[in-house]
Amino acid sequence: MKRKLSGVMITKNAEGTIGQSLKSLEGLADEIIIVDDHSTDRTTEIARKFKAKIYDHQETDYGKQKQYAIEKTSGDWILILDSDEIVSEGLREEIYTTLNPSASFRASTKHVTHDAYLISFQNHFFGKQLKHGGEDYKKLIFFKRDSVKIDPALVHEKFESKSGNIGVLKNKMLHYSYRSLPQMFAKFTDYGIREARQKHLKGEKSSLVKVFLYPPHMFWARFIKDKGYRDGFFRIPLDLGFAYIEFLTYVFMLCLELRLCPRSWVKS
Repeated sequence: MKRKLSGVMITKNAEGTIGQSLKSLEGLADEIIIVDDHSTDRTTEIARKFKAKIYDHQETDYGKQKQYAIEKTSGDWILILDSDEIVSEGLREEIYTTLNPSASFRASTKHVTHDAYLISFQNHFFGKQLKHGGEDYKKLIFFKRDSVKIDPALVHEKFESKSGNIGVLKNKMLHYSYRSLPQMFAKFTDYGIREARQKHLKGEKSSLVKVFLYPPHMFWARFIKDKGYRDGFFRIPLDLGFAYIEFLTYVFMLCLELRLCPRSWVKS
């Protein structure tokens, strides 16, 4: 029996990337569910061309927003992706044959043996592939309906398997998160503020040591310790960007602790 797959995405002003992302789901997902946070560009217009079911819903917590999106699905299985992620051709085949071994793109005897699967990511910086310095990782984004729980989070939400029965797919998701310096630093600014709020809500404290020592340590950890330099010196702005996130996070935490920021920032 064919297993129905729901493609799920949360969006906000993603007109530059959403088209390619949704195109990679064609012929794979039986339905596409998009929860959009009041986009003011052509995001929803483009999504409608792919017959996506669109729900307008405002929520600052990424974990809660994705949980809301999953609740709108009707598939047996869920594939979560962001609007700047593209399902590679190899991953398309692997997902399809995993769910439909008797009617695959290519003949296969593979059967579903897990409740959830980790997928590797191939990140790109200005169009160039990255393989080192924290850019080689896996995420649990493909799973059987009701088999995972999502931790609420303002940034970097996590999916956790309820059974622990997790497999690993071989092929990769293509991720184009860093496309230009203005886009990257706008994104990192948002991440830094979100991270500050999240740490503040959890009771973590900032300090001048964290403000001034954590950023250079972040650059060192990514570019030197984790061998980011092997990708090439072109990625230095990226690792400086992660140092910038650290700096912004602890500066805004101080702002929150000293009650210099709007109280609305403290709300989850």
